[in-house]
Amino acid sequence: MRIPLVIVGVVLILVTPLVAVLPGPVGIFSFAAGTALILRNSRWARHRFARLLRRHPRLRALSDRALRRASAKRRRMRAGV
Repeated sequence: MRIPLVIVGVVLILVTPLVAVLPGPVGIFSFAAGTALILRNSRWARHRFARLLRRHPRLRALSDRALRRASAKRRRMRAGV
């Protein structure tokens, strides 16, 4: 079941530029849904994403804020920010 979900995620990401011309934030949601499907069902993609976030702390902060992660709140509390 994981392979079809990864394929659906890739299709959603590839369709994003086509639906981005529609009014409203449809492109953002299709890209986010595709990325979520891929990250949930692909160990390789999760590893690459984690590596990307470790190398780019600003991107990590942005993704934490966008996803409203509890781990981000704990990190900020520990850092005293």
